[in-house]
Amino acid sequence: MTMYPAEPMQPRRPASSTPVHDYLTAPHPGVPEGYVVLPTSLVESMPLPWQQAMVQILAEFHRAHGHLSWPEYRVVPSRRERLVNLDEEQLAEVGYLVEIDVDGELVYRERSGRRIENPEETEVLVSCLDPIPGQYRNANEDTPPRGFPAQQSWK
Repeated sequence: MTMYPAEPMQPRRPASSTPVHDYLTAPHPGVPEGYVVLPTSLVESMPLPWQQAMVQILAEFHRAHGHLSWPEYRVVPSRRERLVNLDEEQLAEVGYLVEIDVDGELVYRERSGRRIENPEETEVLVSCLDPIPGQYRNANEDTPPRGFPAQQSWK
């Protein structure tokens, strides 16, 4: 009979008392500071057991916190861009403006008038088209979700 040496015991880290916080502090898509954004189309495309687990967790979450005075949230798909790459409309959207000074140089300012010293290095969030497929976007735009054929109008 061959005897193998026992594996050395590896110390285990104790389970965190803040696992959600620990997970959300690492960079993840859809997790800006203070919020978690889950595109409905992706959540609805998860395997059925995952959806059932998600519904249970969300129902418990809303039972626990539904009494709070919730604001309306507006989620806007955005991307990071440097100020110098934005046009005037995009600059206005994010609260900046550009002007030409007496020397003919471009000067970037906040709405308050404060000059931005390094516009080449200053990044802001600017709205963009949503790259996440929506509920009805798929390879064949005429086919609704779940593969039912589109209604044909016979004239």
